Amino acid sequence: MQDQLTSYFWSGDVLRSRSVGDVVLFDTLDVPVPPARLVADWEREISRLDLEPGDVESLSLPRARMRWPDYRHCVQAVSDWTFAQGLPDVLAASSVALMACRGAKYHHDGGQYGAAAFCNLFLSEDRGLDLHFPSTGHRIPLTRGTAVIFDTGQPHAVIQRRRSGFDVADFTAGQDCTQLFLTWELPIEEVHVGRALGIAFDIDPCTLQTLNEEQVWLNGAPALVCPDSGRWLRAG
Repeated sequence: MQDQLTSYFWSGDVLRSRSVGDVVLFDTLDVPVPPARLVADWEREISRLDLEPGDVESLSLPRARMRWPDYRHCVQAVSDWTFAQGLPDVLAASSVALMACRGAKYHHDGGQYGAAAFCNLFLSEDRGLDLHFPSTGHRIPLTRGTAVIFDTGQPHAVIQRRRSGFDVADFTAGQDCTQLFLTWELPIEEVHVGRALGIAFDIDPCTLQTLNEEQVWLNGAPALVCPDSGRWLRAG
């Protein structure tokens, strides 16, 4: 029997329930190489953050845009791609952030972003890293222009290409293994987004009466994700 994931998320000031989509959309887009002075600025900002292996942190997008003449070309490339996926006009209405990671431990984001799908555009060159979704089997090589749309409730990680899980030892000091990416929060209730990811809404109204925060359940019970393997574990 296939595991059933349920996301409980805020819709305004009301909790709703929904399925967790196992569709992952991805492609490699033609985006310009970031200018050297921008990359140098990112490296300085990341050094101040002191990123630990597995950490994902935000960088200043307004600061980056001042040094990034091709930013609009990157956004246009993603906008054209999302339109081709049957998602018209969703990107322009979605908030965007600039992120950096030094690998990423297995996790899901349904406890904070259950009302969204993520749309990511990776900006770094191929550094031998993959974006891995253990529950769906998707393993996507990360290179400049890799674009991905996925449900925030799906466990995922950024791991070394030769590995089957996340290992801190793969991201030791001195290794060039940082990935930069833009991320948009697409509204999961937008009809085209929900349809593209195969989301079914209001699947468990009874459990909602007992909850007061966003979370993801597995087979009718709270669950956690193992940060090293991505396997679901029963909470408590």
